Amino acid sequence: MTEQNFQPVATGFRKFTYSELKKASHNFSEEIGRGGACVVYKGRLSDNRIAAIKTLKNTNNQGEAEFQAEVSTIGRVNHMNLIEMWGYCAEGKHRLIVYEYMENGSLANNLGIGKLDWATRFNIATGTAKGLAYLHEDCLEWVLHCDVKPHNILLDANYIPKVADFGLSKLFDRCESDQWNFSMMRGTRGYMAPEWVLNYPITSKVDVFSYGVVMLEMITGRSPSCMHQADDENCNKTEHGLVNWVIDKIHEFDGSLTESWVDKIVDPSISSEYDRSTMENLVKIALQCAEEDSEARPSMSQVVDMLIHL
Repeated sequence: MTEQNFQPVATGFRKFTYSELKKASHNFSEEIGRGGACVVYKGRLSDNRIAAIKTLKNTNNQGEAEFQAEVSTIGRVNHMNLIEMWGYCAEGKHRLIVYEYMENGSLANNLGIGKLDWATRFNIATGTAKGLAYLHEDCLEWVLHCDVKPHNILLDANYIPKVADFGLSKLFDRCESDQWNFSMMRGTRGYMAPEWVLNYPITSKVDVFSYGVVMLEMITGRSPSCMHQADDENCNKTEHGLVNWVIDKIHEFDGSLTESWVDKIVDPSISSEYDRSTMENLVKIALQCAEEDSEARPSMSQVVDMLIHL
């Protein structure tokens, strides 16, 4: 797609020139994140706002489609738990998106360094659920995120979570069916619902599954995408190894008079900070979200309700 016929759905956003963003980022000198298809830099805009400037690496058809998806989707949503977009650049081969800067980086980075206490993790789980519930049920058009994972949950100065990276997202008219066909699998291994692999109809429950895995990761401190290593018991061979590992621990210690299965799965760094019965219920909510059968999973609004009333 050429610059001339690129017309984002969103209005009211600033269209930046490439030179403006090059200047704002000091020639793209301070990298703050990267993914398979993008690099994100910190920058200061002409009005002194600190911004995250996302540059897309690929300007092929798929890269263009992801750029369009992101700009179109983020332009239609407005929620405190969704990242805010300030503008974009579609100049020549350059495709960049300008977002609010999130001081505390991604949930993935924070989990990786064991920085988050239990109260903060619970608040992140609740805020993320609210953001996804809004996408699925409250905005003008249904939005499936399709890539919910800790790398795409960003944290502001107060550790309020904001769901980000809508490059794989899909917009749907509310008059359409609640099941859709996709031309390709979307998401990240370890977080992807079985429907993607089994070619079952895709619904908002794919995001619910991914969210359940993220919850388990916050509770256990274990990453589902960890590559298997023979000498590392934190890693799992199976696609949904984290879910299966938690279920196995519950079966192993359920009914024990001396040990609780909760204590066996919770991240040791938060072991003294939680109420055991509350955590037990939270694990059960996460496992319900990560059910193999999509029909057995709750909606995100039901998840929010369960979390609020824990």
